[in-house]
Amino acid sequence: MSVIRVGTSGWSYPTGKGTWSGVFYPPAGSRPRGRGKFDELRYYAEHFDTVEVNSTFYRIPSPATAASWARRTPRDFEFALKLFQKFTHPEMFHAATGADPHDLGRADVDAFRAAIDPIASAGKLGALLAQFPPSFKNEPNSSGYLEWLLEQFREHDVAVELRHRSWSDQPEETLRLLSRAGAAWTQIDEPKFRFSIRQNLLPNVRTFYYLRLHGRNAAQWWKHEKSEDRYNYLYSAGELRPFAEAVEEATGRGVKKAYLYANNHFSAKSVANAAILKHQLGQDVSGEYIDAMVERYPELKTIVRTAKGVRTSGKLI
Repeated sequence: MSVIRVGTSGWSYPTGKGTWSGVFYPPAGSRPRGRGKFDELRYYAEHFDTVEVNSTFYRIPSPATAASWARRTPRDFEFALKLFQKFTHPEMFHAATGADPHDLGRADVDAFRAAIDPIASAGKLGALLAQFPPSFKNEPNSSGYLEWLLEQFREHDVAVELRHRSWSDQPEETLRLLSRAGAAWTQIDEPKFRFSIRQNLLPNVRTFYYLRLHGRNAAQWWKHEKSEDRYNYLYSAGELRPFAEAVEEATGRGVKKAYLYANNHFSAKSVANAAILKHQLGQDVSGEYIDAMVERYPELKTIVRTAKGVRTSGKLI
């Protein structure tokens, strides 16, 4: 049977206007008092069975950190881990560290693989995400590098996010490159501009399917005060329906597992949309949601349990 997992991109947004504190997570003053500090990851895992980790893009985690993530989640929980920025964004890596990004080699691959091994060994590694910037065009050097990168991580499922239109302008070539390595062509929803990639939401391999929803905040996509403003967008139930149908079609075509992540994380809008998607896919919308979350996103009233154990009857329109 095919498995469909729905989650969000990241679970920790403690600061900024788009914080999750007091929206998805209980306010600091009213959080459950268990042993030690309130654990956001444990709380998140009560609601979803997968999460896409963004922090691995900015820094390679220690094996101890990865082991902690695995230990604090249920047995059937899965992580998708974004590749470190040196692999996909060399200019950003140089700006952040001052180091030469062109000395990339086997040592970097081994360091990343060793860091995530505790998750892989626990059977909780769903996929790796190689997210490339819009400047990464379909050119001989780029395609050659992509082939090399996929070979380095061939023992894992790798999803590749390409954002420049040159890749979809030559779909057969791109499909051949990715499918030969068993990599999933990441399907993305985001504001479309002249050079944005065009996609049909169809799977290219049968092993797994990978879909990311970034929101459609075109006005603040390139010009914004804070980076979080780009992801300030709430999908309507009607806008989400085609993505639920696309995932169902992919699994209907024999794809073994599918991952669907909402990245419109401002004020936990991704959480609301992920819950709605689970409902549309006929999945149990697990966990309890605080009243503030339901009040902010009334679309949830008919599909979630509140902290009082109430789920309003009715259908989501």
